[in-house]
Amino acid sequence: MFAASPSGRPIPAGRPADVLASAIDRLGELPEHGLGANAALARLTEVLAEYDVDLAHPFAAAHLQPPPLAVAVAADALAAAGNASLDTYDSGPAALAVERWVVAALTGLAGFGPGADGVFTPGGTLSNLTALLLARDAAAARLGVDVRSDGVAALPDPVVLCSEAAHFSVQRACAALGIGEHAVRPVAVDPLRRMRPDALDSQLRSGGTPVAVVATAGTTDFGSVDPLHEVAEVAREHGAWLHVDAAYGFGALFSAKLAGLVDGLSLADSVTADLHKIGWQPASASVLLVRSAASFGALERSVAYLNPEDDRAEGYDGTLGRTLQTTRRADAVKVAATLLALGRAGLGALVDRCHELARHAAGLIAADPAFELVGGATLTTVVFRYRTADESRSDEVNARLRRRLLRSGEALIGRTEVDKATCLKFTLLNPNAREADLVALLALVREAGSAAERLLEGVA
Repeated sequence: MFAASPSGRPIPAGRPADVLASAIDRLGELPEHGLGANAALARLTEVLAEYDVDLAHPFAAAHLQPPPLAVAVAADALAAAGNASLDTYDSGPAALAVERWVVAALTGLAGFGPGADGVFTPGGTLSNLTALLLARDAAAARLGVDVRSDGVAALPDPVVLCSEAAHFSVQRACAALGIGEHAVRPVAVDPLRRMRPDALDSQLRSGGTPVAVVATAGTTDFGSVDPLHEVAEVAREHGAWLHVDAAYGFGALFSAKLAGLVDGLSLADSVTADLHKIGWQPASASVLLVRSAASFGALERSVAYLNPEDDRAEGYDGTLGRTLQTTRRADAVKVAATLLALGRAGLGALVDRCHELARHAAGLIAADPAFELVGGATLTTVVFRYRTADESRSDEVNARLRRRLLRSGEALIGRTEVDKATCLKFTLLNPNAREADLVALLALVREAGSAAERLLEGVA
């Protein structure tokens, strides 16, 4: 189902500059006449096998970056061979049909009705950007402002509300959309790192034009899910667009055990889902879902050389009016292959397995005096710290031990910051990993932490 791990290390050993220089050197100079297809592919295969990350390795546990399913990889190659584009009907009719089928399946999972729609994007950041563009234009239209033609200057004091734990792409989107990063008002979270509806209500009452409320279904570090029903009620009361960033958490819908975590997605105006996270797709496979297809009106565009109005009237249209992109590859093909091959239950079994691994890792960490469990295991992440004899050096030791593992190539684990403290993170998206692998991985972390402590003691 997944490719086997080809190497003994999850990442190449060595300093970053040396690894990159060595890989570039192996590629050689630009040839004048070419090496031929076989030789070129052989050289690239060698470089990628030796110098790239090995996501199938059980010690690759840093990011929301899974080993891809073999069926998805094959289907992705199939899509590339066809080279269809989704912007117009005559650029890829079969690819359009596949995307519509996948979008219908995903909107159904989200609980949206028959009027829903969606579009694939290059990633969650672009899905969130597109959602906030739709929200911005909808908020402006309610005030009689046409920001598409006239810009955002006439939109008075726009504000976007999201939790303190929301993804940084919310700020990035606001900067790109011209309403500015300062328009983002962070909302306080509860002890489980979920947005507090009372704090949201208070923020919305403090003034400004509410462009959107962005709830998170699966924070990057902890997998926390905001209380969607309560957040939706507050957003509705204030007339704000509700976007749910479920880039991480959407995959919980495949699992009968975990689907309840994201109950309330159907109340959103728009939802981001990344199937190159929980979905085991080759990047990229993000999709923006909207509860009403009319929401895409802000992006409508008719161009004489692509989709003239009379052609559109006859059905010769594509997705030019749903996205900021023009040429757009058929990323839905690999998702369709996965859904057809595994079904909801098959994907759900993979989700459940990774969740079990996260719970087991959390248990091991909590029982080991060398570590402090900080949180997680809501979905597939676990956040923790290596305990140091000298607490004043804890942040430096935790940072150093991770780099030590990276430089040795022995393990690839994540790093984050919680309450201004440097923490480590396991992101467990390899269903083939075993409980014994977690024991071995923690042993490597423990050894690296001890070595980092000794080194600092010697320097002192």
